[in-house]
Amino acid sequence: MRRLATLVLVFLSLSMGLPAQMPSPYQLDRDWLIDASPFRARVVTHEGKHEVVLDNGLIRRVIRWEPNGATVGFDNLMTGETLLRSIQPEARVTIDGVDRAVGGLVGVPNRAFLTQKWIEEARALPGSLVYVGMETGRTKARFAWKRTRHHAPGVEWPPKGVSLRMDYRLPGTDAPKIRVSVHYELYDGIPLLSKWLTVVNDSERAIDVDRFRAEELSVVEFDSPVEGDSPKGLLEPDSLHVETDMAFRGGTYRQANRHAVHWRTEPEFRTQVNYQRKQRCRLVVEPTYGPDQTVAPGKSFESFRVFELVYDSSDRERRGLALRRMYRTLAPWVTENPLMMHLVRSDAASVKRAVDQCADIGFELLILSFGSGFQFENEKPAYRQHWKELADYAHAKGIQMGGYSLLSSRGIQPKSDMIVSPKGQRPTHGRCPALASAWGQGYFRKLRGMFEATGFDFLEHDGSYPGDVDVTPRPPLQKGMQDSRWVQWRIITDFYKWLRARGAYINVPDYYYLAGSNKCGMGYRETNWSLPRAQQRIHTRQNIYDGTWQKTPSMGWMFVPLTQYHGGGKAATIEPLDDHLDHYRTMIDSNLGMGVQACYRGPRLYDSPRVRQMLKGRVAWFKKHRDILESDLIHGRRADGRDLDWMLHVNPTLPERGMLVVYNPTGHAITKTLRVPLYYTGLTGHAAITDGIGKASIYKLDPYFRIRLTVQVPAQGFRWYPITRD
Repeated sequence: MRRLATLVLVFLSLSMGLPAQMPSPYQLDRDWLIDASPFRARVVTHEGKHEVVLDNGLIRRVIRWEPNGATVGFDNLMTGETLLRSIQPEARVTIDGVDRAVGGLVGVPNRAFLTQKWIEEARALPGSLVYVGMETGRTKARFAWKRTRHHAPGVEWPPKGVSLRMDYRLPGTDAPKIRVSVHYELYDGIPLLSKWLTVVNDSERAIDVDRFRAEELSVVEFDSPVEGDSPKGLLEPDSLHVETDMAFRGGTYRQANRHAVHWRTEPEFRTQVNYQRKQRCRLVVEPTYGPDQTVAPGKSFESFRVFELVYDSSDRERRGLALRRMYRTLAPWVTENPLMMHLVRSDAASVKRAVDQCADIGFELLILSFGSGFQFENEKPAYRQHWKELADYAHAKGIQMGGYSLLSSRGIQPKSDMIVSPKGQRPTHGRCPALASAWGQGYFRKLRGMFEATGFDFLEHDGSYPGDVDVTPRPPLQKGMQDSRWVQWRIITDFYKWLRARGAYINVPDYYYLAGSNKCGMGYRETNWSLPRAQQRIHTRQNIYDGTWQKTPSMGWMFVPLTQYHGGGKAATIEPLDDHLDHYRTMIDSNLGMGVQACYRGPRLYDSPRVRQMLKGRVAWFKKHRDILESDLIHGRRADGRDLDWMLHVNPTLPERGMLVVYNPTGHAITKTLRVPLYYTGLTGHAAITDGIGKASIYKLDPYFRIRLTVQVPAQGFRWYPITRD
């Protein structure tokens, strides 16, 4: 209760220029980011009201089924506000060229708000598919996940929660027997739901699902332009985050979902402030192309999944914490975070030496890097047997192993198997193989074959399918332009899900997390690793600071060029390792201290006893504190090369509630008092802080859940401060 009693003081901090730790309109007795246990999902039907309610104490979605199905309430229980201002159909499908709404109500006189009286007086949308029944249950796994490595404590798969399926059919007794089902899942402990469609063909002939719209919501305005248009592109209100598992061509969720998540105008909203009625306040989630899928009698089609996360604040840190909780919930494999070496050679002696060094110092994964000479597509039995023996050698030492493969941005033969873009477009990477072509099908067969023959544990898949559209018919898989994006996305995500079920680790420089990948780039620019070493140190911590607003530490990789990467010569690399031991240590500390794994790319990890000793010590330290280091980061001060930069790890469920990490990039020692915000550690009253020599001191939290901590960091040094209960 003390935490809630201090909220008044926290609200006052807004006017004082101090950091607020809670959103001012917060209405709940507990903060779900500190303690999610009270917020359990449930489905409740109200027969008298003809409504079914999805509710977990954080959000509530109300769906009416009489006179037809439609969402009539979508409430943010954390703030007490509604997200919804009017009614839209529950979905849309175009089957055999005929577009129909799925459910829907009409008759609301003003689309700016929605009263209970208007809901009760609303009529069924003419011509729409009609509601025929529902089924409730528990959440189910979207696909299999074999756990083969360390992951965060408390991770669950599938995430716990409830499910709801609402069925609709074409009106009329003589209509074709086609059922469209709208599915929902609501999860425990997080203001998050998912939604998707299935189309079941119970008729006696094949049908074509030309288009679908999985979600459409009239959302409360989040902008009020009197004149002109709202900004185009991917917008989102302060209250709602939306993405899909059909994500590609981007290192952020905004980039990767721009083809599916659309904020559009709603001209029917006649009372909006914008005179031209061009306010973009209508959420539409649908693919830009297709899917144009044929469904045989007795078969079904399933759409992509939409995920909707409701925010309770406009504060950037709090929104980031919520988003990162969402990824841990929906894609818990992103918490896997092995220490990995990129080996630049592929001869047996170099591989065995690298395996031995990894095992010696505590690294966990060996990657046959680009340029190493390893050929993932080589189908020769002797070649695969050779790599099986080396993989067996690695496994016997407790090291997992795999390699690099390039898909896009490469030329292939025959050229007829390359993507041909529509007029006015071009392939994202300049050139891209068509995944539905004979070459594409052979490529995935080869990769699967290598995994099955060798027992590999890892794939670094460069140039993953970026969403290019292909106009070429490629029977039997692809008709042409309209279905090409859907077909190719399914091909690559089916492959990633196959790897996920095998327990393989997947690095992909694209946003395939929700389809099975583990990690993409933290946000670095490759040519920065050709800069002088001193500059790389600052870029490393800047990239992590910037990347972890949206990603957990385990979701993004960094880079450490032991040998030359794009260029830069001796000034940019660490080899010989012993000659640059201090820089090597700084790069290790910059990454591991923030819970981030880098690709240490070179022929070896150490070349002298003292480099070996340094690595063993730093890896042992990381593993001792691994759970807190891989937890969320609260952003302190961004690296700029002029003063201390720092970040704070937090996790209220661990014995180590926090870990402050502080870096000194300057050439002189710095002593400084920091105000460290401990709200998200869950601590109240007092905290115990341990300094670099193991001495613990008790600190009293101020009304804003902060402490004043004096840190001493040597020139070019690193210090850490574990935080526990007093």
